[in-house]
Parts: sequence; structure tokens; C-alpha cells
Amino acid sequence: MQNFGTIQRMDIAPSEYKLEPKVYEKSAHTIDSSLIDSDALFVVQQLQRAGFKAYIVGGSVRDLLLGHKPKDYDISTSALPEEIKPLFHHCILIGRRFRLAHVRFGRKIIEVSTFRMGDNQDDTLILRDNDWGNEEEDVIRRDFTINGLFYNPANETIIDYVEGLQDIKLGILRTIGHAHIRFKQDPVRMIRLLKFRARFGLNVDKESIKALFDCREEILKSSPARVLEEVLRMLESGSSLRFFKLLAEHGVLQILAPKLSELFEHKVQGEIFDYLAAIDEKRELCRSFLLSALLFPILREHIHVLTAGKESHFPHLGQIQDEAFFIIHDTFGPFLKIPKKIASSVVSILTSQFRFTPLEKKKRIRYRIPNVPDFQIALDFLSLRALIEPGLEKLHEEWLYYWNKHQKWKTKSR
Repeated sequence: MQNFGTIQRMDIAPSEYKLEPKVYEKSAHTIDSSLIDSDALFVVQQLQRAGFKAYIVGGSVRDLLLGHKPKDYDISTSALPEEIKPLFHHCILIGRRFRLAHVRFGRKIIEVSTFRMGDNQDDTLILRDNDWGNEEEDVIRRDFTINGLFYNPANETIIDYVEGLQDIKLGILRTIGHAHIRFKQDPVRMIRLLKFRARFGLNVDKESIKALFDCREEILKSSPARVLEEVLRMLESGSSLRFFKLLAEHGVLQILAPKLSELFEHKVQGEIFDYLAAIDEKRELCRSFLLSALLFPILREHIHVLTAGKESHFPHLGQIQDEAFFIIHDTFGPFLKIPKKIASSVVSILTSQFRFTPLEKKKRIRYRIPNVPDFQIALDFLSLRALIEPGLEKLHEEWLYYWNKHQKWKTKSR
């Protein structure tokens, strides 16, 4: 995190937030506009030229202030979805629960949402979020103060209604409004709290921590798909080890995935941590690879238990494949459900590991390249294993040699 110096901040009760923004000029913040995605700037400019208010908002502003490159950019505007669409050639409107616009630039998507309003005093679970509002109301309905900042690239100012810039400078993570109410409105905010703490090393204010412990059972009222998406994003983040430790530490993992939580107390814990630490050092890994890193130590231990004392009856690859499917469902169920396409890819990757390193030690390895899905990813996973178990480096090199030879043969035979 960047060092902003020592700043004193008076604690402000959530009900005392005043809808009078502080506007910080360019000299008072650290955002370099030249580093902002040009397509995001274009979208803001088009909306402003059409007479609408429009700002870069949320996580992208937070990341720029913390010295991180935003993975994506969100824009909020006074324009309604139907008013946004005609301004851009490649724009589609999506969502029922949360109506917004996607402006496409090739494979890149800039997300544009209309200012919304919400009731911060009602702890009813939010099922729809399409009540339009103004910019002040839009800020108050957001989750954390560090995500409640607007950036106007036209004059390079930050607009702050909730002391969010101060909290970023102090490294404090706090909810906008009463934490207990906000977590009950949208329990996924509890996952996001631990996510931001893991990624940025922020300190959480006492009320939010207490609310997390008091409200954690509410997480089961969330959409499993939304929770899984947050978990998968954290596997991609470079902070997965810290994140899973925080999930376990705060009792959330026990609720989301009881079996996985149990394994975090098991002897396999250290190996799981080793694999999470290894993927945190890498970037741009596919989700099936990342889930395989979490599950491989669990599957290997499971197979070890099944074969204990049965050295003459090792399971064949088809049986291991069945056990891999079982482990996926057993580890994440009953709340979290891995999509079939990803699960099939994970099973292929995991099963291939027992082709590379057979259970039967005396069995001679046959360097035959099989026609199985995701074999190249499985081979890449063997290279990850070799980082943790250096004795596998030579084996990986040999498999890689035969894989490359096989690819050249395939190219010539076309």
C-alpha cells in the first residue's frame, strides 16, 4: 500500500454521514489520469458530452489510489440504461436484479450503471436493485467507504461523500451505514470484506468485525453463484492463501464448505497452503487449473486412505476419475456448486496427475500422449507440482519432451 503519511480521522457514526461531498483536486490525490484505460475515459466523455453526469467509480478508483492496476473499470451515470445504449455502437443491456449496460471494445467490457438508491435502515435481503437515484444516493447504497469514491476525469477530481479517501489513506475497511444491516441486506458483502482485507492488508473497524461474526450464517441466503464467483476471483487474485485463511479464521469457511473447513484442520492443510502459495506467485491461470491446485492435495490424501493396506489393488485411472468427481462435490457442497464444464476440466487435470506419477511405484511410466481433454493444462499443473516437489522436475521435462514431439507430429500429419 502507498504511504500517505499520518492522518487523524474522527470516527463517524453511519447515520451521521452528510450528503455534502468533499471534492479533492488533482494536487490532493495520487491518481495519474494517463494510467487510466482509454476506453473507460471514452465512455465517460461520451456520456458527459450527451449531457449526463458520469464518473469512474468503485473498485477502479480504489485500486488506482492504492497503486494497483485496475482489472476492470466501472462507470456510474445519471443516464438510464435505455439512454446509454444509443450512445455506443457495441452496447447491450443486461441483468434483471441489477440492470446495467455493457459497452464492448473487442473482448473488453466497460460496465456502466445508472445511479441507484437504497434504504440503509432496512435489513431485508435485497432481491432487486433497480431503483434509480442521484449520485449522493448511489454512494450511500455502496458497500464500503473505500468503494464509495467518484473520479471525474474531465477535471481530475475525486468526489467523496463518505470519508472514503481518508479511510484509504489510513488503511481502514468499514461499511457505509450500519454493518449488521448492510450484511443482512447483501451477505456477499462479508465475503468481500475478507477479500479486500486479504488483497490490501487493510484493518477492519470493530463494528464490521463484530457484524461479520454475528451475521455469518446469513451467507447461506446469498446466491451460491455469486459467492462462488467471489471465491474464484480470489483464486485468481494472488492473495488466495491469505483469503482462505481469513475465511477459516472467521468461521465463514465452515458455513460455506464444511468439508473444506474440516480439511483445513487436517494434516493435509500444509500441502493445501503450499499449493495456494504457489498459484499466488503466478498470473493468468485458468479457473480449472486454480481449483485443481486447491483440490489436488485433498484428492491425493483421499486416494491414499482408500488404498492403505491394499498395495496389490491400486485403482485404475477410470476409478481415480470417479473419485475426483466425488472430491469436487464433497469439498464444496452442499452450498457451492462447481459448473459442470469447469468440474470436468478439473477432473481431467487431476486424473492426469496419476498418469504422470502412478500410484504403483514399480510400474514403468509409459510416455504415451493420450487423447484426453485439457492434457496440456494437466502438464502445466505437473510443472506447478515440481515447484513444490523438486524431485518431479526431471519427470516434467520428459513428459514435456514427448508432448512437444507429439504436437510436431500432429502438425506434419495434417
